Amino acid sequence: MSKQKTSNFSRRGFLKASSLASGGMLIGFNLFTACKPKAEMPIDISKLNFADFNAFIKIAENGMVTIFSPNPEIGQGVKTSMPMLIAEELNVEWKNVVVEQGVLDTENYTRQVAGGSQSIRFGWEALRQTGATARQMLVNAAAARWNVDAKECTAKDGVITNAAGETLGYGDVVKEAALLEVPENIELKEPKDFTIIGTDATNVDIDKIVTGQPLFGLDYKEEGMVYASVLRPPAFGQILESFDATEAKKIQGVLDVITIGEKARKLLNSEDPAWSVKLCSSDKVVVIASSTWAAMKGKKAIKAVWKIDTPLENSENHNKELLSLLDGKKFKTMRSDGDVKKAFAQADKIVEKTYESPFLPHNCMEPMNFFASVNEDKVRLVGPIQTPEALATSVSTLLDRKLEDISVEMTRMGGGFGRRLYGDFAMEVAEISDVIRKPVKMISSREDDMTTGVYRPAIKYRIKASIKKGEITGYQLKEAAVNGNMYGLIPNFFPAGAIENYQVDVASLKSNITTGAWRAPYTNFLSYAEQSFLDELAEVLEKDPVQMRLDLLQKVKGTKDEKIKYSPERLEGVINLAVEKSGYRTPKEGVYQGFCSYYCHNTHVAEVADVVMENNQPVVKRVTVAVDCGIVVNPLGAINQIEGGVVDGVGHAMYGDFSFKEGEPDRNNYGAYRLIRMNEAPKVDTYFVKNDLSPTGLGEPTLPPAGAAVSIAITKATGNRIYKQPFIDNMAPKEIIG
Repeated sequence: MSKQKTSNFSRRGFLKASSLASGGMLIGFNLFTACKPKAEMPIDISKLNFADFNAFIKIAENGMVTIFSPNPEIGQGVKTSMPMLIAEELNVEWKNVVVEQGVLDTENYTRQVAGGSQSIRFGWEALRQTGATARQMLVNAAAARWNVDAKECTAKDGVITNAAGETLGYGDVVKEAALLEVPENIELKEPKDFTIIGTDATNVDIDKIVTGQPLFGLDYKEEGMVYASVLRPPAFGQILESFDATEAKKIQGVLDVITIGEKARKLLNSEDPAWSVKLCSSDKVVVIASSTWAAMKGKKAIKAVWKIDTPLENSENHNKELLSLLDGKKFKTMRSDGDVKKAFAQADKIVEKTYESPFLPHNCMEPMNFFASVNEDKVRLVGPIQTPEALATSVSTLLDRKLEDISVEMTRMGGGFGRRLYGDFAMEVAEISDVIRKPVKMISSREDDMTTGVYRPAIKYRIKASIKKGEITGYQLKEAAVNGNMYGLIPNFFPAGAIENYQVDVASLKSNITTGAWRAPYTNFLSYAEQSFLDELAEVLEKDPVQMRLDLLQKVKGTKDEKIKYSPERLEGVINLAVEKSGYRTPKEGVYQGFCSYYCHNTHVAEVADVVMENNQPVVKRVTVAVDCGIVVNPLGAINQIEGGVVDGVGHAMYGDFSFKEGEPDRNNYGAYRLIRMNEAPKVDTYFVKNDLSPTGLGEPTLPPAGAAVSIAITKATGNRIYKQPFIDNMAPKEIIG
């Protein structure tokens, strides 16, 4: 790992490593300035004169370094951890680093996306190469001045030292460095030499967050900005017929009332338009005002008439149709090993169960909002978005503008969980600004977010296993989902490869309700279904559920099946660690423990949930988590992600419920939508498997197994297995069973 070749550089006044996975390694030294030894954190950073170093770095004369974080910050911590990778190889002290959010820059960065727990995984090598290349160029320049071999020089804390003990600050050799050839072989540090990676780093925005300083999209303001509130169809399947804005225009602060939607409808001709376009394509009434309050008050005064365009759907019918799909034969096979039909035909016993989940909204604490300023020359967009490049492309098409004339600046996001992958709300404000030709901020209410958004699809799984002579001989998973099915990698997760006759089939129910990615897409419910089923299989087989999984993993070891995505050795490692740390083999009296192990988003996780009975109700007290995510870049941030994923997973499995009646959501705010409360959040104990493997993501992997572990623990506590979420409506204490 110590030496990496980067030969894809070209010199055009600046240098770009175009082949790097996270892109944009722009090494242009003609602009960076002095970096002196023994730099101290200044009291007022704003008074420092920072000069550009490259696309990622600026350096001030006193040694302070500004590092730009290219990816959107959604609470997953990349605004802290990604700059840590650069600072590590640049060899500067972390206390002398200031972090700023980068803007959309397709020339110098790639994959500026917050999604899939992929940011650190893709940036691991590329961002370290950015810092290491800069460091090496500076060392080479200093060596040339001293007329010594660069191998005799070292760089530490922004200072270069030669064998004779002479020193030069980075800034002392900047001009010489700018004239040197970029080295083809960049030496990266060995993990044992890390001084920043692997240490706790406080969230770089924490002071601003706790003191309420502007960071989030809702905080963003500009001189002369107006506000917009959008009246959207109240039910999926409805469209606007007419409206009366007379009363709205009488409200103080209301400036105008307009309609939008026509431009987006022109984009619907594509074969499979994205939900972002579909959400924008219906006519909507927009109230323009001098304040958010006036805009929202004006919206409530609009008298709109809606008509039915497509059937108004009901969750009751969805449930029947999904079950009908499971009973039918219209499936697409995602993976097929051996002969499942033969295994079932020859079985001594067959176990079959069906698991059900509802729609779920995303419930971001910060409602959807965005700023746009459109004029003849450019389109400027500012706000919380997980996919800035996709947004720029969509707006370019929507407004028929050149892509290079569109800029996107990212604010910090108050939650996303997949909702902000879809830029419909930003496309709306771009169209609004295009119509009124003023800078405008669109702000949604909580009710807007919950009733006119994108939802986790309702899904049902039917899992069947054949048993012969006390062993699992066949396994078939059937999925019926609203608007789509599990993506292609998931059928290759455990227990794929561990059972000789194995098959995954999927069927889809088309709906006009917008569905999409929700934190840990599909696996957020699939893990609960599969792992609960495996636990029940172990009970039928009279086997220890942990040992049964370990035995299955033994069958995968050494496999040459390249489709298998998980590592049996790493999954075994987290299983053993979780069992050890949770005391699973020797539980305390009155504590019921549920075990689950799972792999998703490139990370291996095992969890043990502790449940006790209080007032004849099961209560989740503790969840022990073992994680193998490779090298942990920022342990403090990693633990935050792990704990957040567990609490989110427990909360939504226990309480999350959402449905539709006549196309209209049955809940529109937190008063009706049940979330986990602070006093219900379990204690989370986290343990990492230590290794020197490249890091993987943590934003999503601990959520899916949480529901399964809790479900299994509740089963032990109550004697009642749960086959449907939310658990709160589908569990019964032992005393009232039967």
